[in-house]
Amino acid sequence: MTRDELISRVKETSYLEGDFTLRSGKKSKYYMDKYLFETCPDILRALGETFAKHVTDDVTLIAGAELGGVALAAATAMAAEKNWIIVRNSKKGYGTGKMVEGVLKAGDVVLIVEDIATTGGQVIEAAKIVTDAGAKVKEIVCVIDRKQGARENITEAGFAFDSIMTKDDLGIVG
Repeated sequence: MTRDELISRVKETSYLEGDFTLRSGKKSKYYMDKYLFETCPDILRALGETFAKHVTDDVTLIAGAELGGVALAAATAMAAEKNWIIVRNSKKGYGTGKMVEGVLKAGDVVLIVEDIATTGGQVIEAAKIVTDAGAKVKEIVCVIDRKQGARENITEAGFAFDSIMTKDDLGIVG
């Protein structure tokens, strides 16, 4: 799937108009429902292949924050043939109570994949969990940058950032 086809598929599958409150607390007249595009095999495969292009020789691991980053990390790991981890939003009060599922070792170089970045708050928290474990975050890459401060906040937090597409690429105004 070409980049233009991917952009078109993501928009036609997941773009909604209305009055929405985003995870960041910001209000929006549009919403990109990530679960609508992440649950389409053709889109998920294309996203995994696109994210895999960010896997450099030094990257040892792919990471995704729950819940939206999980399918993306799995697709990327398969395309790149790398292991992957899930970074939890909070510790569970049962089982192992870990913040990271899978094997994360000190010294790992990690590509973090994210669904939609508005302010970048959730993915910055995930990146801090990875670095607190002694690993290095090579880059954070999201599917869609809403261009509402994520790039600035993520780079200010000390992490490299890129996106597969932006709201501009999707033809979204506002």
